[in-house]
Amino acid sequence: MEEMKEILMKDNSIEKDYSKLTSLEHRKKFAQYFTPYPLASLMASWILNNSNLKTVLEPAIGLGVFSRALLERNDIKIKGFEIDNTILTKSKEIFADYDNIDFILKDYMFNDWDNKYDGIICNPPYFKFHNYDNKTIIKEIGTRLSIKLNGFTNLYSLFLLKSIHQLNKNGRLAYIVPSEFLNSDYGKLVKTELIKKKILRHLIIIDFKEKVFDDALTTASILLCSNDTYSNRVKFTYVNKLTELNKVEELIANYPVINDEANTYFLHELSPDVKWRKYYQKQKSTAFKNLIPFARVGKVVRGIATGANDYFTFSKSKAVENGINDKYLLPCICKALDVKNKFFTKNDFVKLVNNNRKVFLFDAIGSNEDKVKDYIKKGEKLGIHQKYLTSCRTPWYSIENRPPAPIWVSVFNRTGLKFIRNEANISNLTTFHCIYPVQSNLFDNIKIDLLFAYLITDVAKEIFEDNSREYGNGLQKFEPNDLNKAQMLDLTMLDKKNEQDILNLYYQYRETVLNSSPDETLVEKINEIFISIYSHSNL
Repeated sequence: MEEMKEILMKDNSIEKDYSKLTSLEHRKKFAQYFTPYPLASLMASWILNNSNLKTVLEPAIGLGVFSRALLERNDIKIKGFEIDNTILTKSKEIFADYDNIDFILKDYMFNDWDNKYDGIICNPPYFKFHNYDNKTIIKEIGTRLSIKLNGFTNLYSLFLLKSIHQLNKNGRLAYIVPSEFLNSDYGKLVKTELIKKKILRHLIIIDFKEKVFDDALTTASILLCSNDTYSNRVKFTYVNKLTELNKVEELIANYPVINDEANTYFLHELSPDVKWRKYYQKQKSTAFKNLIPFARVGKVVRGIATGANDYFTFSKSKAVENGINDKYLLPCICKALDVKNKFFTKNDFVKLVNNNRKVFLFDAIGSNEDKVKDYIKKGEKLGIHQKYLTSCRTPWYSIENRPPAPIWVSVFNRTGLKFIRNEANISNLTTFHCIYPVQSNLFDNIKIDLLFAYLITDVAKEIFEDNSREYGNGLQKFEPNDLNKAQMLDLTMLDKKNEQDILNLYYQYRETVLNSSPDETLVEKINEIFISIYSHSNL
């Protein structure tokens, strides 16, 4: 047995061997992403430091990396759930010499509701809401816990909610999950439960700037919870280097004492309604004065979602091939790659058309032309009318009524938000979000240019970053409401001279971009004007 322990513990060699022998398709089907052993060991320390520990639950046991980390130091009784018989068979082989692990081939979400545990430790499966039976599971969780769930709630959040319910008095919970729930709308309910149940003690945000483990993990959050009355404070710890994990070991060893008060809050000070980034990272907007909600100036909505881009998008040749008249084709940007610069003009659109790019949408409501009818029948033969979005529309081939927006903004980015001035006045798919200036006397056409001049500056991007979602390796995502709820400088505070100076620089910059020689120093000068007027350091 001792020999077996030496083999089982310490690293992820078991996971590596399994990954070599098991297809990627199978691993993706069951969302099998393995926890690096150093993190599993860290989480196990939190569970094992509970003097009341008698029973441990692994809701998604997989190859038992947490059980290995636990059994390295304690022969505690463990129960593990798993839905994939392939990986469970392998796990049973690994722990063949142990009689204190109970393996159960059942879906944790629908079983074991009446039992509670002294320790719960888990890396739950990560699925997008449309990749699992979310309606059935959400109904199960909602009914059992008497809570109303967002239909877009991720499966890992549902695992966590169930585990919180199953935590014994004085029990401890350790979960490793993607960090996005901290800063997303669907994470609000999870944050509410953590606060309401008064169990959250430490939240460790891992944001490694480079790959430090053999797998792809660079970002994650570790939640350490305890159902006790020893503390009513939460410590947020931001870790971007492997060596900084020592700080977490110290927190675990010293609990409930917190020696470093930085980024520490009483539970009642936490709000589930805000992005929790504010609790562990300095907000860039605090460097500026005279801020207003972006929603007072512009409304951000997503682009057109067709539900079947291959069917609805057209190039010039596809239109000819199917005999579709131009009047049934809506000019539309379908891919971000088709927009090269910050200014998209009518000439840019004409070039795309002539290069046979897909820059039109099929828009034939009310048409009686035979060729249009034939194309609709073709869609029905292909089952396009039965897809998720199309099945919700009447008729199924209608497209969303989304007028062209004067400004577009990228959805994903690594180098800061990318804003596009849509001078061609055409529509766009979800590759960009649409920005519509709020209708008021404040923003006429000239003022839209002033708004855009502001949006392309570093000041604007830095302030927006406070409301972004992070997905690892520097990738940021902005949903429409992330921007609507963000802040910006109040441009009405500009005097006429400063406003004109900014517009003059902006028009010069526009010319350099259209002449294929963008002069970024002009944008830097606009940025400097905003800093000189709005920075707190210039008070």
